[in-house]
Amino acid sequence: MASLTPKVLGPHEGEIGFLGSIGVRFMIDGEEASDRFSLVEHPMPPRALAAPMHKHSREDEYSYVLEGSIGALLGDSVVMGSPGDLIFKPRNQWHTFWNAGDKPARILEIISPAGFENFFRELDELGGGAKAGPQALGELSARYGVEMDPGSIPLLMERFGVRLGGEPGS
Repeated sequence: MASLTPKVLGPHEGEIGFLGSIGVRFMIDGEEASDRFSLVEHPMPPRALAAPMHKHSREDEYSYVLEGSIGALLGDSVVMGSPGDLIFKPRNQWHTFWNAGDKPARILEIISPAGFENFFRELDELGGGAKAGPQALGELSARYGVEMDPGSIPLLMERFGVRLGGEPGS
């Protein structure tokens, strides 16, 4: 078990990555929190779809909206979050989320228990979801206990007026 030590992370500090449509800033890794949780920030360009419909078998996610307007599809329910709102995405529930506005958005994502932050690290190393290719993405997803439905992307794009892909900071 890692020893817990105080940590101050400034607003421009932390490891930065790009997942293919949204960014990721690693803030607290599971090892730093005895694997109880991890914390990442997701900066999202306007109208960016974060991921296809997917579900986690191992962890819950809590998305705290810092900036912008976030939409989420949780099972059959569509919810919207504004700054100060928290969106709970429980394990074993199909979901996705997106920037529902025309300006950048940011969320803090609490992942409990920790571990899935490393999925983001590996996805960044592969060049993001689109560049990873179906086989590499499938193997990565299987290792982290997440099931993805890439076929949902065109329907999500049409239904919510979002896009997938882009460049970091776009």
